[in-house]
Amino acid sequence: MAAEVSFSVETSGGPRTLSVAYERTGEGEPLLLLHGIGHHRQAWGPVFDILAAEYDVIAVDLPGFGESPALPDELPYGIATVVSVLGALCEALGIERPHVAGNSLGGLLALELGREKLVRSVTALSPAGFWTPGERRYAFNTLLAMRHGARLLPLPLIQRLSRTAAGRAALTSTIYARPGRRSPEAVVAETLALRDATGFEQTLAAGRDVLFADDVPGIAVTVAWGARDRILLRRQGVRAKHAVPGARLVRLPGCGHVPMNDDPALVARVVLDTCRREPAA
Repeated sequence: MAAEVSFSVETSGGPRTLSVAYERTGEGEPLLLLHGIGHHRQAWGPVFDILAAEYDVIAVDLPGFGESPALPDELPYGIATVVSVLGALCEALGIERPHVAGNSLGGLLALELGREKLVRSVTALSPAGFWTPGERRYAFNTLLAMRHGARLLPLPLIQRLSRTAAGRAALTSTIYARPGRRSPEAVVAETLALRDATGFEQTLAAGRDVLFADDVPGIAVTVAWGARDRILLRRQGVRAKHAVPGARLVRLPGCGHVPMNDDPALVARVVLDTCRREPAA
């Protein structure tokens, strides 16, 4: 069940109250899960209970996505802002230096949290920020086309398409290598999440100048890439390894851009192995 936490953040216009929706279960060390642009916390559903068997797992809707309201007008949707908000969120939840796993935008945020020494370990699944200018344009154009398509489709048509494997493929094959495995209810929910995301355009605009080029020393880092990723091409994983030489680079066979649904057991194992791993020397 979703919960909501509210906390104060500083803006150019003074303190503002921000609310974030999240789901939390399990016991042990905290593990924060971050989704990608246009998605929501339910992207982690296929691995949520597996991870919660060993960790205190918190899956969040980033500001302006899922059930979380948009950022206050005085706050820009930049990486530094969202990292600061996530730090305040952890404080509000009583979490100190969680492990973190993120996908796409969430993977980039996870690496930034690691660079700021705010987390214990980082698992980044197809993280943004390791693109060439051409690859970034391709990814952004693909995301904009997905958003446009989701906003054009009326709800009854989305529901009708979700009832067949072919329809689910039409709606989600850009992000999943195995879209038929996604339930009709999940496909409807994530299509609506993409359609209704209030932070989509601002987040995409803030990413135009993003390039992750810093090391993340002192903590365990895994960068994992779906072999069938159609948004952020897998060769970007090699650049991530060069930027973060201590990271473990893992290939996810048969997985697309959002691999948690394509192979839950493999993704859960990658996350758990990272949480248990000692930092690289």
